[in-house]
Amino acid sequence: MKKIIIISIAIIALLGIGLVFNKKTPKVTRYDSVQSLGANVSTSEGKQIIEINAKGGYTPRATIAKAGQATILRIKTNATFDCSSSLRIPALGYSKNLPATGTTDIELPAQNAGTTLKALCSMGMYNFSINFQG
Repeated sequence: MKKIIIISIAIIALLGIGLVFNKKTPKVTRYDSVQSLGANVSTSEGKQIIEINAKGGYTPRATIAKAGQATILRIKTNATFDCSSSLRIPALGYSKNLPATGTTDIELPAQNAGTTLKALCSMGMYNFSINFQG
């Protein structure tokens, strides 16, 4: 009986130590990655350019961009034949079938800080968002 108690205490202690030192980094998939300002955002001729890839969904799914600037949303397709080739941006009343391969530039008006612009495919299956910060 004494051995069982000692073994039980040892197992509990080892499990406790394992929990304390087990610092797992959450797994981030390419569809869940959040890009920081500048990762897929650039500036050209005074306009902010946000690049999104459309194929089997949208990458990145979340982008942080600068508020108060005229912006070009650049959607790139490459042999995209799924529903992500049919893009909708409800807040702007935008709806377009993208080419299977190519680049589509969408002019966005300057957005206020704190605005989140959401876009999705025609089926609502895939989406991405742009969070505009000051």
